Amino acid sequence: MEKEYVVLVDEKDKEIGTMEKMQAHHEGKLHRAVSVIIFNSKKEMLLQKRADIKYHSAGLWSNACCSHPRPGEKAIDAAKRRLYEEMGIRCELQEMFNFTYDVKLDNNLQEHEFDHVFAGISDDTPLPDPMEVSAYKYLATADIKMQLKEDANRFSAWFPLIFGHINITN
Repeated sequence: MEKEYVVLVDEKDKEIGTMEKMQAHHEGKLHRAVSVIIFNSKKEMLLQKRADIKYHSAGLWSNACCSHPRPGEKAIDAAKRRLYEEMGIRCELQEMFNFTYDVKLDNNLQEHEFDHVFAGISDDTPLPDPMEVSAYKYLATADIKMQLKEDANRFSAWFPLIFGHINITN
């Protein structure tokens, strides 16, 4: 298996180097990430359940996909690439916002990311990669809000942070 590298950044998203992905997660180094949110035409959000074989946050619900741009890859290109690789969906994406977060995960890992969050609209039926995704569903944002309030532990650590940034009216 080929090693993956992430782009290390400062607090303003300026590139300062690269590091092997697992090393960056073990050392808690700030690195660039992308997250994708997909809505259908009914304004429901696509959630994926991370596959049970994922190296962290396995079996938890999260947004459509998340990943890291490769060295030299633009954030928008990484977002489109991973949306297709994980969920089998191609659609236009727009950057909504970015933010930095730092959370401890299972397996002595740490997500310290400068996250570029993209959103798109698609009514395509997802074709998830079973190595990445064990299930998916579309939910109204009011239902997501209620589920987060009832048991946030069913979701990835970053999902409530992203969801809290979204200005949703429906």
